[in-house]
Amino acid sequence: QVQLVESGGGLVQAGGSLRLACAASGRTFNSYAMGWFRQAPGKEREFVAAISWSGISTNHADSVKGRFTISRDNAKNTVYLQMNSLKREDTAVYYCAAVRGWSRIPLPKEGYEYDYWGQGTQVTVSS
Repeated sequence: QVQLVESGGGLVQAGGSLRLACAASGRTFNSYAMGWFRQAPGKEREFVAAISWSGISTNHADSVKGRFTISRDNAKNTVYLQMNSLKREDTAVYYCAAVRGWSRIPLPKEGYEYDYWGQGTQVTVSS
């Protein structure tokens, strides 16, 4: 089992940047594929990005491609989401998620494919 804690959210102006971090407990972090999702008020949760256990493979939603980058540091049990050129429509609660033993491509993009979730961190982009 793994516990996930997100950090790094906050208020930022449009065009600005934030880096979210998700710290995971446990000794087997490098056996988990990781993902980021977000949920805006009144909207369904949506996939943002995913990364394989090794960090070699990544996938980003079209809405964030070229602006957001997912990465991980297995030595620190942490996955990151670097968010640049932020837009008002990026405002949401951002969640990280983990699934153990996912070794195939494509990486998981659906919420039900993940086993563990963090509590979320709020990102608000002002104009």
